[in-house]
Amino acid sequence: MADQNAEPVTTEVENNYSTPANDPKNMQEVTQYVQSLLQNMQDKFQSMSDQIINRIDEMGSRVDELEKNVTDLMTQAGVENEK
Repeated sequence: MADQNAEPVTTEVENNYSTPANDPKNMQEVTQYVQSLLQNMQDKFQSMSDQIINRIDEMGSRVDELEKNVTDLMTQAGVENEK
C-alpha cells in the first residue's frame, strides 16, 4: 500500500514554475514565463542534440577502427580484400 506521508511526485517544470510566488499575474509575466520555458526547452533540446551527435561521431570512429582491424586480420590471414 502507498505511504500516505509520501510527498507527491512533481516534475522539474512544476518545481521551477508552479510556486505561488512565480505564478504569472499579468500579460508581461505570462510572456516572460513562456519565453523562459521555451528557452529552457530549447537549451535542453540543444544539449540532447549535441550528445546524440557526439555519440554518432564516436560510433563512426569505432566502426572505422573495427573496419581497419578486420582488414588487418584479413591481410594477416592472406585473404584478398574484395571490394
